[in-house]
Amino acid sequence: MLDALQVVFVLQDDSLVLDWAGPAEALRLATLEIAALRLHAAPFELRFVAAQAEATGSVGVQLQALGPLPPQLPAGSWVVLVGRTSAAESGGQHAQQALIAWLAQLAPGRADLRLVTVCSGALLAARAGLLDGRRATTHHQHLDDLARLAPRCTVLQDRVFVQDGEVFTSAGVTAGIDLALHLIAAHAGELVAARVAEQMAVALRRGPADPELSPLLAHRQHLNARLHRLQNAISQAPQQDWPLERMAELATTTPRTLSRLFAQHAGTSPQAWLRGVRLAMARRALEAGASVAAASEAAGFSAELQLRRAWAAAGWPGSPSGARRRRAG
Repeated sequence: MLDALQVVFVLQDDSLVLDWAGPAEALRLATLEIAALRLHAAPFELRFVAAQAEATGSVGVQLQALGPLPPQLPAGSWVVLVGRTSAAESGGQHAQQALIAWLAQLAPGRADLRLVTVCSGALLAARAGLLDGRRATTHHQHLDDLARLAPRCTVLQDRVFVQDGEVFTSAGVTAGIDLALHLIAAHAGELVAARVAEQMAVALRRGPADPELSPLLAHRQHLNARLHRLQNAISQAPQQDWPLERMAELATTTPRTLSRLFAQHAGTSPQAWLRGVRLAMARRALEAGASVAAASEAAGFSAELQLRRAWAAAGWPGSPSGARRRRAG
């Protein structure tokens, strides 16, 4: 039996629980699948360490008996840094200083050591100088912070995760699960990753080229209740007929006022937002294996040609049929 691969989760006070619990659960399930399938792949051994023996998670859960920061790590270990409820710098605190000093001694790539960050965990890596000269990402709210803390790092926006050598950085919260599934697939094979995703009810695995923010969430960062009500209704049934007059009626306003409200609060037009939702729905259907005709109908396009034209107008690479082939392959 192969020696276990050490995965060391580094926790702090206010660590976002889903940042570490999601990936940890994926790795636990992967170990069970490796054993069940009798694969020649090392199982994962999870360790949880901190600069102090106790910490409080983001939802108030008390974490006790955390291991100390190990002076040495076995070859091939993974070190996972997760986000906190606040990305504020706290370099004056003894525990934070000890953690950054410990991280600064790491050398990702040497002895096959791998660094993995989730959400604002990338900021901790940046403070320790581990992202200099690399490409990286983080939660979209912390991109500017990352660029400030690591001016020699190429910060990539709107990415689920980024790999640069043995350094893997991911966006916020659930993106850590996407990255964990990617790492599991590389370590133990796509079958194991697929079975883990199925057990975790992960409907759609995202890859490094996918955007962090779904088109279904675009243009929703406003406080207009009428627009949110309309956007919710369209997102639930994009295949229905949505002329501007019907949208305006649902928003209890006139078509002209609705267009003005969309421009003011969402930065786009109602028709453009509707096309974006339908494109996202069609792409999801295609990547799940639907034909172009079926994806067009499910998303509310009147014909395949209308989907192809919307695809090209949005500037998306390739074609709808190409998206289906990539998924099938």
